[in-house]
Amino acid sequence: MKLSEGKCKKEYRILQLHVPAQTKDRLQSLGMTVHTAITIMQKKHNGTMVIDLRGTRFALGDQLTKEIEVEPCQKK
Repeated sequence: MKLSEGKCKKEYRILQLHVPAQTKDRLQSLGMTVHTAITIMQKKHNGTMVIDLRGTRFALGDQLTKEIEVEPCQKK
């Protein structure tokens, strides 16, 4: 599923980043790598999303969230 389809306060694991190489490098340098867990903190009406990534909050635009493939994290 795409990150843009996720729900608030839910945790997801990143599977793939379908973005240009420069954007992918930037996201990876911020800690957004494959198999990293993220939590959706807030979704705005315009598609912007605030996520928690390794203890840091980031705002992502709707175009970017449509290009990040995730899966729900399994509860242990």
